[in-house]
Amino acid sequence: MSTVIGTSEGVFVAGATGAPVAAEGIAGRSIRALCRANGGLLAGADDGVYRSGSGGRTWERIGLDGRVVWDVAAAPQDASLLYAGTSPPALFRSRDGGASWKEVPSFAKLPEAERWCLPGNPVGGRARTIAFDPTDPARFRVGVEVGGIVTTPDAGATWTCDWPQGNPDIHVMVRDPARPEVVYVTTGRGRLDDDEPYDKRIVGLFGSEDDGRTWNYLWSGLEPRYTRPICVDSRPPYALTVAAAPNAFSKHSDPDGARAMLYQSTDRGRSWRSLCDAAHTPSATNILAVACAPDAPGAVLVGTDLGEVWRVSPDASWTLLASDLPAIQVLLPAA
Repeated sequence: MSTVIGTSEGVFVAGATGAPVAAEGIAGRSIRALCRANGGLLAGADDGVYRSGSGGRTWERIGLDGRVVWDVAAAPQDASLLYAGTSPPALFRSRDGGASWKEVPSFAKLPEAERWCLPGNPVGGRARTIAFDPTDPARFRVGVEVGGIVTTPDAGATWTCDWPQGNPDIHVMVRDPARPEVVYVTTGRGRLDDDEPYDKRIVGLFGSEDDGRTWNYLWSGLEPRYTRPICVDSRPPYALTVAAAPNAFSKHSDPDGARAMLYQSTDRGRSWRSLCDAAHTPSATNILAVACAPDAPGAVLVGTDLGEVWRVSPDASWTLLASDLPAIQVLLPAA
């Protein structure tokens, strides 16, 4: 079985042996999202949505030409129902597995949408992450960077907007597969105004145990605080793994390296331990992608800005699986 690797310059496919192979039809594209749907794979890229029916080896663009796509998600119980979040911030829907797409106009018409932004970025915010209610495809959330968590109970007819403890800078949302009412979200320091002192902003991981009605801060005492990649294992003990860096722009070429860290919790964020070995405490390369490894509970695959893929075991042993790739932005392990 193969791992599909989304990078800043296209998709690569890694088998059990040999170097990853560049995919056809998507070379040079910046890949932000990968998912499985309808027996194939979907990718969100900087110029639309792509589909592969060959396990990731070949791709064709199927929609949203010219849009920067940050997430693509298939609805539970109906894999032909797809949503895509983009920048500029908009939400698109396909009811036919991606053959055609239409914008959900109510999303961008929210009163709050007028303030969605990225500091210094003229295109505004990003509809960055989509999380479904596993029992109801009409109920889902879209995380906006920077704008908050936007929730609909009725497939976009109505929306509400929430900021976890005042933080509107949403990166990635995931649900706990063992307890779907538990939701996690990683965040940054972005704000819709500059009234709050930069060094006083609550940043890190937030969790909700009541399906997003209230949020708890789960990153107390941990450094660094800028969190982005996250995954939750579907196998006991349902390990929650999060990567963190000092800021949005941390990279391996910084004078002191990226100074990134990888943490894991097996009690829903109440306590944490480092998954970094001595060579990665902190990591000189930034960790841009995290995914659950298929071969063992609690093991994860991580991708770095230096183009490396590592397997990290629950005892913090790091094994290099691939290197010399473009910056790795998303990983889709073998199912």
